[in-house]
Amino acid sequence: METINSRLKNWASILDEKTREQAITTSKMPFIFPHLALMPDAHLGKGATVGSVIPTLGAIIPAAVGVDIGCGMIAVKTQYKAADLPKDRKPLREEIERAIPLSAGKYNSKIVATAVPRIEELKELAVKAGFDPASYAGHWAHQLGSLGSGNHFIEVSLDEEDSVWLFLHSGSRGIGNKIATKHIKVAQQVAKKYWIELPDPDLAYLVEGTDEFNAYIRELRWAQHFALLNREEMMDRVIRQFTNWVGGPVEELERINCHHNFTEKETHFGKSVWLSRKGAIRAREGDHGLIPGSMGTASYVVVGKGNPVSLDSSPHGAGREYSRTAARKTFSIEQLREAMAGIEYRDTDAFIDEIPGAYKPIDQVMEDAGDLVSVRHKLRQIINVKGD
Repeated sequence: METINSRLKNWASILDEKTREQAITTSKMPFIFPHLALMPDAHLGKGATVGSVIPTLGAIIPAAVGVDIGCGMIAVKTQYKAADLPKDRKPLREEIERAIPLSAGKYNSKIVATAVPRIEELKELAVKAGFDPASYAGHWAHQLGSLGSGNHFIEVSLDEEDSVWLFLHSGSRGIGNKIATKHIKVAQQVAKKYWIELPDPDLAYLVEGTDEFNAYIRELRWAQHFALLNREEMMDRVIRQFTNWVGGPVEELERINCHHNFTEKETHFGKSVWLSRKGAIRAREGDHGLIPGSMGTASYVVVGKGNPVSLDSSPHGAGREYSRTAARKTFSIEQLREAMAGIEYRDTDAFIDEIPGAYKPIDQVMEDAGDLVSVRHKLRQIINVKGD
């Protein structure tokens, strides 16, 4: 861990100068307490750095949570071993792709039975939160159980004992994005109204106790729960398709579902703060968490050590070293195929910007996180599903 200044602690051994400068700028906001914690996977973000833990007193920066509210991971450990699986893995990949809408803007054409109780739960929560999700997206319910694109994925993986894990990464989809985008704009409008000077417009904040703040918190919490239920819904569909493929039911030996883009009220260094984790998971002592690598590399099942300086947090993944545009200019589809050797995936140049080489080495990230989490399992992918 490196102390960059009194209000910024850094765990990233790989950190470019622009990211460092962005984190320093955020750390100097007047309501940061006690300091900003920069995780090993930190990289440049919109407003606030991805891979940062931002504790605030009496205010929240909506962009410090990000536009994919509640994004996170879910994993299920099954009773199956590698030797139990059919040799041809392509049919399972294709069945998962049929069961779950992939890519940005692609949602369910109809509401499936398993989603109905979750949708009803979200409707009730929206009433309590005092807003109508349809005001953001008329077909928001059809988004439940859809993956998205970018670094969102579904995988079948094996641990060090060849036990089979089902693993996926997604968030609050279009509805969460629209909620976040609205409140980022509201914060910017408030700053303009009151002549608040900001080092970056995306560091605009909402002050606790105001109507704008309260509305954001209510809708933020709803979107965080949408994201959690979205992962649950997709995992149920993956389990159904896996059951059909392997020819027997799945016994869930373990299920972990954790956010890595979210805000909660927590107590740190003696004060109650709003803790925004933008690309970080909660890692209190005993917390179980998931840290994925890039496609074609390892992922980790971890348990938190409760490091107080990190604000009980740890990295959420590998962290980009190349922007998507730079990755497309740097890497080729042949290099992607080489990186994905032995893994069943959809062979397309649409995934070049997700090539492992575009990310920090996940093993280095985990080494940097040695005082934040303990590794329970290291997973290697055998099937990968992604949206364009």
